[in-house]
Amino acid sequence: MDTGAPGSRASLKHVAERAGVSVKTVSNVVNGYLHVTASTRARVQQAIDELNYRPNLAARQLRQGRSDVIALALPELDLPYFAELARSVIKCAEEKGWTVLIDQTDGLAEREQLVLDGIRGRLIDGLILSPIALGAAELERRRDTTPLVLLGERVFDGPADHVAIDNVAAARAATAHLVDIGRTRIAAIGAQPRPSSETAHLRLRGYQEALAEAGLPARPEWVAEVDQYHRADGAAAMRRLLDVPEPPDAVFCFNDLMALGALREAHNHGIRVPEDLAVVGWDDIEDGRYSTPTLTTISPDKQKIASVAVEFLAARLVSGSEPPHEVTAPFTLAVRESSGGRRDRAPAAASA
Repeated sequence: MDTGAPGSRASLKHVAERAGVSVKTVSNVVNGYLHVTASTRARVQQAIDELNYRPNLAARQLRQGRSDVIALALPELDLPYFAELARSVIKCAEEKGWTVLIDQTDGLAEREQLVLDGIRGRLIDGLILSPIALGAAELERRRDTTPLVLLGERVFDGPADHVAIDNVAAARAATAHLVDIGRTRIAAIGAQPRPSSETAHLRLRGYQEALAEAGLPARPEWVAEVDQYHRADGAAAMRRLLDVPEPPDAVFCFNDLMALGALREAHNHGIRVPEDLAVVGWDDIEDGRYSTPTLTTISPDKQKIASVAVEFLAARLVSGSEPPHEVTAPFTLAVRESSGGRRDRAPAAASA
C-alpha cells in the first residue's frame, strides 16, 4: 500500500490496511463509537496519524442530511447595526460548529425572494432573514421547507419563528428620556411614509405616544422624513429642522447613523449638544461610544437576538412540527453625553 504520491489522500481502506482491521472498525473509531477496544482504537489512531488521514466531511454530511451551513440575509451590510448583528450570529453559530453564509438583499423584494427560493438542496441547513420588502403573504407562499427565522419588524405572527424588539416601547423610552431632562420641543428624524417601512412606523408611534403622555405637542414640522437611514440623511433632516420657525431643543433619531449626521450638522450651525440640543439615537453601534459628544441611544440586545435566532434553527432541525414562535428581545437606554449623561453611562430602561 502506497499513499505517499503527490496529491494522494488516505482513505478508510488505507487506514484499515495499515492498522490490520476492517473498514467498519476504522469508521467506528472515526465516528467516536464506544464499542471498540482500547488497544484497537490506539492501533487505528496510530494509522490515522501516520497516514495523515482526514475524514471526508462533505460525504459524511451528505449521509447525515446536514451541511452544517446556515445563511444570514440582511438588508445592508454596511450599516453598522447589521454588521454587529452578523458578528453575533457568526459567534453563536460557531458554538454549534456551523458556518454562516452572508447575503445582502438591499431591502429589495426580488432579492429577498431569491434568498427564500434560490438556496436549495443540501447547501444550507437553515436561513435567518431580515425582510424589508416581503410581507406575511409572500412568506406564506414559500414552499421551501428549509428552517427559517425572521428578524426585524416587517412580519409579525407570520409563518416562521421571529425575533424582534418592542419598537414602540423603546421609542417611547427614548422620547420619555428627553421629556425627563426638561426638553419640550422634541423632534423625530426617520419617519418613512412607505407602507413597508414598519420599523419607522412603530418608532414614530412610540415617539408620538410619549409626547401625548407628557402633554407635549407633536408638530408635523418636527417630524423629518428620510429616504434612507444613513449619516447624510440625518444631516439633511437636521438642517431642515433647524430652519423651521421654532426649531427643536431635542431630537430622537431612529438610528445611530442618522444621529451622528445630526450631531455633525448641529456642530456646523454652532448648536451646542446637549446644552442647546439633546440628541438620542438607536442601535448602540460602536461609533456612538466614540463620537463627540458620545451618543445616548437605544441599545437592542444584539447578542440575545442572534442567540435566539440560532437556537430556533437548531430546534427546527430536530423537530419542525411546532407552531412558529415569537420572541421579543430586551433593550436598554444607554444615556451618554449627547443628552447630558456621562460617557458610557448605561442605565437600564424598560425592556420588552
